[in-house]
Amino acid sequence: MPRGDKGAYTDKQKRQAEHIEEGYEKRGLSEEEAERRAWATVNAMTGGGKKSGSGRGKPVNKAPAKKGGKKGGKAAAKRSAAAKSASAKKVAKTRARKK
Repeated sequence: MPRGDKGAYTDKQKRQAEHIEEGYEKRGLSEEEAERRAWATVNAMTGGGKKSGSGRGKPVNKAPAKKGGKKGGKAAAKRSAAAKSASAKKVAKTRARKK
């Protein structure tokens, strides 16, 4: 099988890669880089292409798909310490009230 051939992947994996790729493109990455990262994420989650056969299944690791949201960004970096502290206090107050 030539490199880059996606024949060993399931339909679900192909859909996942497509959705992840769209998300990267919305962030401003090039089509080529978005596709590369999307497939890297799918491979990290599922261990690569899935072949048929009993007993071959492995649990899906969802951590790579959630990783991007933890990194923060320019908007979070621009907020002052006072603004972040006020937000944290508000959250704590709401959580305490809802208990």
